[in-house]
Amino acid sequence: MSVQIHFLPDDVTIEATAGESILQVADRAGLSIPTGCLMGSCHACEVELADGEIICACISSVPPDQAKMTINLFVDPTW
Repeated sequence: MSVQIHFLPDDVTIEATAGESILQVADRAGLSIPTGCLMGSCHACEVELADGEIICACISSVPPDQAKMTINLFVDPTW
């Protein structure tokens, strides 16, 4: 299933496949998400969903039950 991912604040939209890593989708879109451990422990790759939920992009995948998803990429100055 194809899901439209809209990345803010860059205003970039890309098609993704359900189950694909959000980190991989951002990379395909030419966007950089900082990473550390790649296991979700360090929280360097945190992104915010439209509903305000904070997730780790390295261990989160595109859900199969949505046609569109908005992800806010914010920068933690400590990384």
